[in-house]
Amino acid sequence: MSAVPVFVYHSVNTDPPPWIAPYTVTPRVFAEQLDRIADAGLTVVPLRRLVAAIRGGPPLPPRCAVLTFDDGFADFYWTVAPLLTERALPATLYVTTGAVHPPGGHPEGSLLPAAAMLSWRQVATLDALGFEIGGHTVTHPQLDAVPAQRAWREIVGCKRRLEDALSHPVYSFAYPHGYSSAAVRRTVREVGWTSACAVANAFASADGDPVRIPRLMVRADTRPELFTQWTRGGGAPTAPLSESLRTKGWRVYRRSRALLGRPAGGPPGSGTLP
Repeated sequence: MSAVPVFVYHSVNTDPPPWIAPYTVTPRVFAEQLDRIADAGLTVVPLRRLVAAIRGGPPLPPRCAVLTFDDGFADFYWTVAPLLTERALPATLYVTTGAVHPPGGHPEGSLLPAAAMLSWRQVATLDALGFEIGGHTVTHPQLDAVPAQRAWREIVGCKRRLEDALSHPVYSFAYPHGYSSAAVRRTVREVGWTSACAVANAFASADGDPVRIPRLMVRADTRPELFTQWTRGGGAPTAPLSESLRTKGWRVYRRSRALLGRPAGGPPGSGTLP
């Protein structure tokens, strides 16, 4: 299997809140990027097919890609889903369960700033339409910088909430900010997630770890030339990648800041593959 671009999006919106704007693309740009994927001859496959291939199952098509979306913004329901449906493209949506609007109420609580997020009815509808619903923790913390007990609650609590809402098991997880550690990944496996995505801005491969799947983050400032390069298998390294000294040092710094009650870190999806 050749290098596989696993794209990660956040919001697809013409007027996003300022905090997520750098990680937002407009509907026009998103549609153009879907066209670029098709023009490159890539077959968009469900994430579970990539995971199966990593685990030694059936091989993927020679040239393929995966689409993923983090956090659970409402524009996935109103904008993204129609664009994907008309093209018959699969995608995985990673939901921060504490940010979802319960029926007739307000979000249950997350660290994400205010934005228009999905309701539980919309999450269930997207699931019924065939989009894979995955977990993105309860409150969106930096899992590798919080106490182990809290990380466990975030990882297992998200799974239980989604399975209760959808009435079936869920298997795919994504680390908030892309941050994880060996202990976090061990917990992910132990509670029953069978795959987990980071960021890393790298291509996935059959030699990778199913709970360390790298993704290419699409931002507002992602140049069309770079996106086209990604669709052709260039412009980024390929997993597996070893942990750099910079990544280790950044984790130590964030943990120290968290202990002082002054957490540090970037916005959603800013992390690298540990």
